[in-house]
Amino acid sequence: MPERITLYTAKICPYAQRAELALEEAKAKYTKYQIDLQNKPEWYAPKVNPASKVPAIAYGGPAVQPDQPSSESVKLAESLVLVEFVADLFPDSPLLPADPVKRAQARFFIEVVSSKLVSSWNNALRTGTPEAVQAFLGGVEAVQSLLPAQGYAVGEFSIADISVAPFLARAYVALENDIGAYEQGEGAKILEALQQPRFARFQTYWAELQARPSFQATFDKEYVTEAFKKRFSSLRVKQ
Repeated sequence: MPERITLYTAKICPYAQRAELALEEAKAKYTKYQIDLQNKPEWYAPKVNPASKVPAIAYGGPAVQPDQPSSESVKLAESLVLVEFVADLFPDSPLLPADPVKRAQARFFIEVVSSKLVSSWNNALRTGTPEAVQAFLGGVEAVQSLLPAQGYAVGEFSIADISVAPFLARAYVALENDIGAYEQGEGAKILEALQQPRFARFQTYWAELQARPSFQATFDKEYVTEAFKKRFSSLRVKQ
């Protein structure tokens, strides 16, 4: 039986939501502790994650308060590492496909998400250039090209879907609220582009991801919206 799990997370962070999604899908018992990324506790880096990032997990050790982590617990970090760690802890969960081919396809999907979608979205958000926006749409198309005719990324819900859902959620928050370095009103235009027939399969997939109970339990849209307005409102001003 898995030992005690404490997750250090932050609502604004898509990487942290990945770990939360994995734990929810595994129906794991865990303690969640929110880290203020703009004002991190002094104890966090030395006692939990030297990189001072979320997510991180303290695994095992005695029962302690999350803000008093024990040296006896194992500290783990990096979102995709944690997702697979949870999958290994809970082998009966749907996180890792049993078929080796499906596992490889899930990991390849994750690679495309990281190299084509996440990177292009961050660039579009922070630079706002037409080239960056087109690259983001290309990233969405690259992800769509890997989707089966129906279902999730490799048929059944898996680590592949966990890798992408948090980033799509935050991209939509930014676009719906026209937050980013792109020209004013461009957010609505990008949303219109994503509604074109060529993205029909992607739209179905995104709707299914949002309907997942684990997603609804781990994504606070109102909080993320307000946090994005505060954090990224100056991007357009700097252009």
